[in-house]
Amino acid sequence: MKFPKFFEDIEKIRLQDDLSAFLGVFENGVIEFSFLDVVKCAGHSCPTVLGAFLMTLEGLKVLYKDELPKRGEILVEFPQNENEGVAGVIANVIANITGATLNKGFKGIGGNYDRRFLMQFESSINSNVKFTRGDTNASVEVFYDVSSVPPNPKTSGLMQLCIQKKATIEQQKEFGVLWQQRVESISKSIPVVIKVNKLNG
Repeated sequence: MKFPKFFEDIEKIRLQDDLSAFLGVFENGVIEFSFLDVVKCAGHSCPTVLGAFLMTLEGLKVLYKDELPKRGEILVEFPQNENEGVAGVIANVIANITGATLNKGFKGIGGNYDRRFLMQFESSINSNVKFTRGDTNASVEVFYDVSSVPPNPKTSGLMQLCIQKKATIEQQKEFGVLWQQRVESISKSIPVVIKVNKLNG
């Protein structure tokens, strides 16, 4: 399986999952998610999928400091409706990483490890996403803005040719290369595109 090399350069997200430990899946329940992992689930790599990954990475760093984030114990909130814009795409990526679901997730075992109702939409927040710890109630709001990392000017025209099925094989390849080049540029601009504010705790 071949994929852009820069995927491997993006920092992984490391968490501790008590359910995994209980069921003997990962030693001590420690689990890692790479950008490649979420790309496989999403089926594509784009600024939105990367943004969801980076917002989770940077948000949980601030929220948990030197501790491992507790998968399955993080409330995730969005300002939009789940069907609005790219909210659903972002939510799916974050759900895969944190285990949080709206109402159709894992129901738990003996009253433990319930992953439902850990995701909320249309919340009264101003950020792209808000993460809250279940144990301390500490929260962070995370902002993602890629306007400072514009696409190559050729990208839009090539995309239209591809959509209209008028692109040559070479143009199709060039479009894909330029698309991923922007994703790579965003991945190397974290301090610029991601802002995290700690609210309490």
